[in-house]
Amino acid sequence: MSFEKIEAALRKVPDFPNQGIVYIDITPLLQDKDIFASIVDIMAEKYIDNPPKYIVGIEARGFIIGSAMAYKLGCGFVPIRKKGKLPYKTLSVKYELEYGEAEVEVHEDAVKPGDSVLLVDDLLATGGTAAAAAELLEKLGANILGVDFIVELGFLPGREALAKYPIRSLILEK
Repeated sequence: MSFEKIEAALRKVPDFPNQGIVYIDITPLLQDKDIFASIVDIMAEKYIDNPPKYIVGIEARGFIIGSAMAYKLGCGFVPIRKKGKLPYKTLSVKYELEYGEAEVEVHEDAVKPGDSVLLVDDLLATGGTAAAAAELLEKLGANILGVDFIVELGFLPGREALAKYPIRSLILEK
């Protein structure tokens, strides 16, 4: 499957969630079984011969692609969630948003020191959520192999927020 076909299937929604924002919707990619399979295959390909112990997915769309990648690679899946959604003891990190503050958390026993992990989400914009997720994983002692995305908004500073990690994005929106 070509990257052009994947990119063409993205839905761009103007003025969502706020006026002047163009929201990149990945649900059409998920609805098409061939495109969805291609995305999982392409994103997992680099790790087939040496999979991480865990794929870590960021709520909520990172769960979708991350779970499929974990299945494909034969490894575990760890969710990073919004505050208050996990039932067991957690570690949390607050981070700044354009319009305020948010907080993400992970179970305190989700990974052990030295465990290899790949952090996955659907879209890289400012990088705040992914950087907070990476901080949580570092607190647990994880070895972060990289941070992978389906789409990257290249006109925003997401890469800067994650500069110390290898970053891969299937589609670069300029």
